[in-house]
Amino acid sequence: MGQLYNFQDKGEREVSLRPEMTPTLARMVAAHERAYKKPIKWFALPQLFRYERQQKGRLREHFQFNADIVGETNPAADAEIIALLIDSLRSLGLGPDDFVVRLSSRLAWQTFFAERNSNEGQAYEFYQAIDKLEREDAAVSRDKLSKVGIQLDDVQQFIARNEPTAELNTVLANLAARGLGNFIQIDYNVIRGLAYYTGVVFEVFDRKGEFRAIAGGGRYDNLIKLMSGGKVDLPALGFGMGDVVLLELLQARNLLPRFTAGLDVFCLIEDEMLRADSLNLIQVLRSAGHSVDYSFVPQKADKQFKRALELSVEVTCKVEKTPDGLQIRVRSLKTREEQMVPLSDLPAALAKILPGKR
Repeated sequence: MGQLYNFQDKGEREVSLRPEMTPTLARMVAAHERAYKKPIKWFALPQLFRYERQQKGRLREHFQFNADIVGETNPAADAEIIALLIDSLRSLGLGPDDFVVRLSSRLAWQTFFAERNSNEGQAYEFYQAIDKLEREDAAVSRDKLSKVGIQLDDVQQFIARNEPTAELNTVLANLAARGLGNFIQIDYNVIRGLAYYTGVVFEVFDRKGEFRAIAGGGRYDNLIKLMSGGKVDLPALGFGMGDVVLLELLQARNLLPRFTAGLDVFCLIEDEMLRADSLNLIQVLRSAGHSVDYSFVPQKADKQFKRALELSVEVTCKVEKTPDGLQIRVRSLKTREEQMVPLSDLPAALAKILPGKR
């Protein structure tokens, strides 16, 4: 609750900004689950807010890629969601030398706790202590764990043994069959701090250890039942990947794409007497699916051409008067080739210069 971004609005109503998407999804599924065949595969790109101290990798506002599968208990679904996460990062140019998925099991930790402490009321404190093991001083962790009857040395030995559970072995075999085994590592340091996780959990980190977690997720098989007051009981799992750490990682690896205006054509208007005909040309091009720009006001030809270069357009078009009537001068900025065509022949001319465009 400490990170909930809440306030009173002008109508004196208590308002909070959404800190995460998973509870929202759980409510949506609970309300409409009969309308969808299972399993439900769902994704979203929500804007989220958390009231916390801003620092590297953590902002109060961010966008997040969420992907979830609802209605399947088989570990194949866990492997599928992890494979999607890996492929999403690979599509950005990242490889096994750049990131690793640290795979763990909340069930394994539940068993560990139950064997040492019969008081389920203290389980959440235990999970929180484990979640912060790598970020807190050992003395602090030792003190927190001792309060719930657990020894830090015992915890460290469990993590060091690194023994995958049956469900984790199934997930590992599934991912290995896809050729994705080199992206995975069993690591019981991962437990995920949120209380609703129930089974396989995972977090993605860069291999160099320079950044916070890139993404994280896992199973939350009891959340929909909880959110529906017991009316709908469906297993679920998913992950969230925020844009903040991902942006930092892509910048560090020089993998950010080059963003351009994405324009196809710049229409040069050198004769103001032909502006109306040029506007007609622009509308024809846009109606044909091309992205087009031009100067709103009279400008010298060299300034217009310079602007076309700045926008990285592929083609310039210019209406000209000729003895045969109005013609369009089409110029490829890549090859510097020019041709004069009537408006009716322009689509065919552009199709040769702009392959794949309408």
